[in-house]
Amino acid sequence: MVRLYSDENFPLEIVRQLRQMKYDVLTSYEAGQANQGIPDDEVLAFATQEKRVLVTLNRDDFIALHRTGISHTGIIISKDDRDYLGQTQILHSCLSENPDFINRLIRIKKNNQPKSGIQIFIYQEYKR
Repeated sequence: MVRLYSDENFPLEIVRQLRQMKYDVLTSYEAGQANQGIPDDEVLAFATQEKRVLVTLNRDDFIALHRTGISHTGIIISKDDRDYLGQTQILHSCLSENPDFINRLIRIKKNNQPKSGIQIFIYQEYKR
């Protein structure tokens, strides 16, 4: 099973739900990395050193880092949305369907369904 590292901005409720599904999630708080102003490249390096996929809400900075070509164990960017159960479910689908995240960036998004107006979570891979 994929091991995860959540940065300090990632919702702890999603961490809790992922753990209930038996995912190994290390938070930045547990790792002693929170509230220290650690640069994003160092956050990603820590996740990579620990062989964990980084989960974050920080879209712009981590997309930019990914596009530099830096080697990493994977980045999943979640959406700042209070539908934590919906996000946990799409994360579970993403993690189940993709066993290898090396040098990959996945973004969780919410899309409108045509003609219904209903929004659902999807995930999309970003190329370098």
